[in-house]
Amino acid sequence: MSGRGAYLGRKVGWALVTLFVVVTFNFFLFRILPGDPARSIAKDPRLSPETVAALTVRFGLDKPLLVNTEGGNPLDSQYFAYLGSLSRGDLGQSYAFRDRPVAEMLGVALVNTLWLVVPAQILSIVFGIVLGLLAAWRRGTPLDVTALTFSLFMWSLPTFFLGIVLLFAGASWFDLPTAGRVTIGATYGSLWEELADLGRHLLMPTLAFTLVLLGEYMLIMRSSVLDVFSEDYILTAKAKGLSTLRIVRDHALRNAMLPMVTLIAINLGFTVSGAIQIESVFSWPGLGGLTVDAVRERDYPVLQGAFLLLAVSVVVANLIAELIYGWLDPRVSEA
Repeated sequence: MSGRGAYLGRKVGWALVTLFVVVTFNFFLFRILPGDPARSIAKDPRLSPETVAALTVRFGLDKPLLVNTEGGNPLDSQYFAYLGSLSRGDLGQSYAFRDRPVAEMLGVALVNTLWLVVPAQILSIVFGIVLGLLAAWRRGTPLDVTALTFSLFMWSLPTFFLGIVLLFAGASWFDLPTAGRVTIGATYGSLWEELADLGRHLLMPTLAFTLVLLGEYMLIMRSSVLDVFSEDYILTAKAKGLSTLRIVRDHALRNAMLPMVTLIAINLGFTVSGAIQIESVFSWPGLGGLTVDAVRERDYPVLQGAFLLLAVSVVVANLIAELIYGWLDPRVSEA
């Protein structure tokens, strides 16, 4: 097997092992929480013991937690039932939201979150890389000082405060909606009218999310480019008389992107779970809002599914980052 093939197999293998550990931890995490799950399902203190027992059996809570030691099938336990359900894509039923399938709820919320996250990530990555590169190239100039001040201010600004400011500005000055995904009760004559209404609702939360990420991306990119500019091969390229644009394009940018790849992958993994503060401020019906509602209602299946989705997103994003690392720097995959 070639060096790159072995590198790919090793990284994918470790990702699968990590996913198994995460799934197991996610299962036990919500089994050690206080409270009676059967009681939390119905939320009625007047339930009879027979009704509680029936609910316990219905949701499989009467089975042993890990291994059946009562003479039955050793695999007849909550843990192995959970693994079997996951293999079929079944995340269980919600306790608090009218017994809806958790997978269906998470799917709808994930689509709404992606409407918010994907444009914000693309804008922040593009502008962060470009502004960081320009600030490093023009180091010490007013452009660099202005960009550095702006990025530090954005990075240190509390997310919820920025969201509230933009919410007030958008509603007061531009007559933009303040909550929801679409206008309640609105009728659309065409798909373009529906997309235009969605765009109006997305404008301010997307801008807030972009500004939150932009400062971090720009600072890391500027620092990375400055480190690369001090390398010997950059000095050699300058001595050969190469133009600044060619030096940046052919020599500096590829190596400077290595720290950015890691940061982007980590942020992508975590933002899939939903920007909870942004979604809360703008009442956006995504994963963040669903998680907050599940915490409030102590809906353990929804929380378990949301945390599993977050963990899988982080593991997959880091795997993609490792593979991109190997492509940007062949020495990594050949080590």
